[in-house]
Amino acid sequence: MITSAAVLAFLVLAGLAVFQLLLVAGRPWGRFAWGGQHEVLPPRLRIGSVVSLVVYAVIAAVVLQAGGRAELLPGGFVEVGIWVITGYFVLGIALNAMSRSRPERLVMTPVAALLAGCCLVVALG
Repeated sequence: MITSAAVLAFLVLAGLAVFQLLLVAGRPWGRFAWGGQHEVLPPRLRIGSVVSLVVYAVIAAVVLQAGGRAELLPGGFVEVGIWVITGYFVLGIALNAMSRSRPERLVMTPVAALLAGCCLVVALG
């Protein structure tokens, strides 16, 4: 179950990474991200999407290693990191639920909940 949760989290993160890449490329899907105020992201938010890609990669590495699917990072970092990441996604549930953008609330809140649940399963394992 732990391995499945880690793989599912990785796949969701990969999907989010593709989404962020498309936002960086100028796709008009900004209503699903960054508060939903822009259809096409302005340059400062595109930079934020690039930073998100790096963050997703680190999160994916931590989750995969904590789930026993990879050996990429120091173990002590991973043991603490998986709990920090779980908390990050729990906070993400609340923040996405409060978004002014209805599309962001409807899509990203469940995504954050799924990631929080997967990370909690991995952290407890």
